[in-house]
Amino acid sequence: MKTVNSRTTEYNIEDLFLKRYSPRAMSGEPVPIEQLMTLFDAARWAPSASNIQPWRFLYALRGTLDFDLFFSFLADGNKTWCKNAGVLLIGISKKNADDGKPNPTHSLDIGSAWENLALQATQMSLVTHGMAGYSTESVRKELNISEEFEINLMIAVGKPGKVEDLPEYLQVREKPNDRKKLFEIVFEGKEGAKMLK
Repeated sequence: MKTVNSRTTEYNIEDLFLKRYSPRAMSGEPVPIEQLMTLFDAARWAPSASNIQPWRFLYALRGTLDFDLFFSFLADGNKTWCKNAGVLLIGISKKNADDGKPNPTHSLDIGSAWENLALQATQMSLVTHGMAGYSTESVRKELNISEEFEINLMIAVGKPGKVEDLPEYLQVREKPNDRKKLFEIVFEGKEGAKMLK
């Protein structure tokens, strides 16, 4: 058992998992392209069913017209803090394999890629925050994304900023949160399946 970042584990896991969380305070500084590509390189090494690698990432750098466009897709609540992101990303996944057969794990696979990206960012002292608060319809229409792709998430990436620059209601949430206990999420065999909630 250990405590890192005000989080206490039940077993001795690596500190990186405890350091990673989803802050919103970003400085507004640009993220150098080499650092951004390092995040994508980490993402590409994620596990993938049948090695299909269905994930795709679109990015828009701060100060560009694309950033303004990506920013317009966000829900108003996310706009209040994403205005200081250095980069906005959109994560999509290809629904079918190259042979046309459905890939039932495409969303799971991009989730693994996103986790790799987030952990690499933590290691590099960058902030990442994944979001579901955006208009998938606008993303699909404005970027002309084919129906063969699922639009899974948007991600804000940036350099750490000051908590006091966030709206007051977000300042109190700007800390690592806890997780459910293992006994709430892990069950053994058939008897354990009866306990699922």
